[in-house]
Amino acid sequence: MFGVVDFHEIIGCITGALEERDYYTEGHSQRVSDMVLFIAKRMGFPKDEVMLYHFSAHLHDIGKIGIPDAILRKNGRLTDAEFAVIKQHPEIGARILRKSPAFKEIAEIVLHHHERFDGQGYPDGIADYSIPLGSRLIAVCDSIDAMMTTRSYRKAFPENVCYEEIKQCSGTRYDPDIVDIVVANWKELMEVAGYSV
Repeated sequence: MFGVVDFHEIIGCITGALEERDYYTEGHSQRVSDMVLFIAKRMGFPKDEVMLYHFSAHLHDIGKIGIPDAILRKNGRLTDAEFAVIKQHPEIGARILRKSPAFKEIAEIVLHHHERFDGQGYPDGIADYSIPLGSRLIAVCDSIDAMMTTRSYRKAFPENVCYEEIKQCSGTRYDPDIVDIVVANWKELMEVAGYSV
């Protein structure tokens, strides 16, 4: 079977296919996976578990490869109908990844990375610790990168606004245990993701 380096390279090729279609995705998956890796190490998980979460973060948006270009590459804010299509990407990603037994755990993490700790997320509306841990890690890091980067319809948020938003959503949108680690290591996390120089 593949070693860790080979596995990482395969995942890089897969995410590269998506980045060819979606300019926003370029760099996004890398930053999210770097942050997930940092936080998972800080939380003291075993190496195999850390790498599972890291690989899952690399692949969390792979389902966007199944989203039509008119929506995926739209230059502006999405309509409600368009957003409903975008919300299908976790399920599309999970279907793609389930084609290989080696990606079974990653598929479940990808499927649930837009769930919320309070049960108000999607696709299944599951809550708190029934959400896979890797999904809970990605949810926080995905949101940080969304806020800290410029979109077609808005500029990046100031760092302090992002910080306060993450804190305020502890226990509602995000796992409070993960938020505690993020907040305690905020400056270093910003450097890991390349937001601070």
